[in-house]
Amino acid sequence: MSVIPFKQTLRSKAKSVRDEAAAALGDDGVRGFFEHLLQTWTLAAADFPEEPILAGYWPMASEMDVRPALVALDRIGVLLTLPEVSAKERPLRFRAWRPDEALVEGDHGTFHPMKEAPLMRPDIVMVPLLAFDRKGYRVGWGGGYYDRTLELLRKTGKCTAIGVAYSAQEVDEVPADAYDQRLDWIITEQEAIEIQ
Repeated sequence: MSVIPFKQTLRSKAKSVRDEAAAALGDDGVRGFFEHLLQTWTLAAADFPEEPILAGYWPMASEMDVRPALVALDRIGVLLTLPEVSAKERPLRFRAWRPDEALVEGDHGTFHPMKEAPLMRPDIVMVPLLAFDRKGYRVGWGGGYYDRTLELLRKTGKCTAIGVAYSAQEVDEVPADAYDQRLDWIITEQEAIEIQ
């Protein structure tokens, strides 16, 4: 039986929860997230033989604002990429980006690097979400872009997925289908959760 109707119900409620958490926590939530990300980065990066490439994202609506973290990681030499929607029902592609470089507006209200920016394969992907559980499953906007992307990246090499959320977005269980890709970590303003 499809879990799509259950996800649609959860998605609607979770969006309100995230909106409220973002409004209540503001910059405090971003600072807390950043502290836990820096701790997790050391552990996640150690799984790769060379300095890993990190895919961030440009926040939409009330998604956790990871841009201050991207600026700080750029300053210590981490190679950054941002996602780009190439086509509906296709995996995302990633282009190199530095915080001082211009962006262009893409599909679904996203922003991504200029077409001249080189395509790169990220090793670690920060994943926005609406709801998560401690098994590593998430509910996103419903387009399936990150599930397709993580599946492709994991077929072609090692890839660590880090879910980014407010702690209020945690639910007891996210309904999951066979195509849903699990996260390796979930980082909130309160903690870093490693998925076993």
